Amino acid sequence: MKACARAAGERLPLVRAPARQPLGQSFLKIGKLYSQHEAKCGVSCSVNVSENISHRVEASTEHIFPASKDHVAKAIDAINGGQVIAVPTDTIYGFSCDACSAEAVNRIYEIKGRIHTRPLAICVADVPDISRFAVVDHLPDGLLHSLLPGPVTVVLKRGENSILERSLNPGLDSIGVRVPNLDFIRSIARGAGSALALTSANLSGRPSSVSVKDFGDLWPHCSYVFDGGVLPSGRAGSTIVDLITPGVYKILRDGSSREETTAVLGKFGFVEAS
Repeated sequence: MKACARAAGERLPLVRAPARQPLGQSFLKIGKLYSQHEAKCGVSCSVNVSENISHRVEASTEHIFPASKDHVAKAIDAINGGQVIAVPTDTIYGFSCDACSAEAVNRIYEIKGRIHTRPLAICVADVPDISRFAVVDHLPDGLLHSLLPGPVTVVLKRGENSILERSLNPGLDSIGVRVPNLDFIRSIARGAGSALALTSANLSGRPSSVSVKDFGDLWPHCSYVFDGGVLPSGRAGSTIVDLITPGVYKILRDGSSREETTAVLGKFGFVEAS
């Protein structure tokens, strides 16, 4: 996150990265497993994060908190400390981290068992922030404000002035951007001072999560899990729309808001790509 903020010439909020806690207070007590035999026979629970990484985990509910304003600072500390957290959005639960930390982003891929060729989206606090990370000059005034905040991911070109590090989605010149209609995650992004990497909180290929219980087996791999209750929008996730070409849109995923999204785009004179 510091790299992004420095590139933008902005002052970072004075937050303290979380120190390693004593074992008695720690959510995770992690040690490398030295053999497959240990993995099967150890007293601790062994959770495979990927094909090549395994950890010994003793998990509790000690680091599960309500997704409320009282815990925003805790989430910001974790993000700025290079950690992965689980958060509710206006659609489904997601894993999130500093979009400018290659190590944290890689950790999300490991947790999900996701191949690195599948890109991650970013989340920003407010619609005007999008221009710091993507090209928006070709879009009509008011379009983004009509779509966002809301259950929509807009895909745009990064552009030469994007302050995103190239380690995020290498080889791609586009980026998916979200501004969820949920104060909790937007407050985290605002306090952290830059973009959050954001993807669904589940194993790759599994159904999306609408409650923290849906991904309970992955809790031990997050510094914090923030519980926003059962989310009402279903498991479809956000509608993903490509807005790279002026006046033309392409729906990449129907999601939970396709009809509303296309109606807004039509009002601004956009046509669907053939």
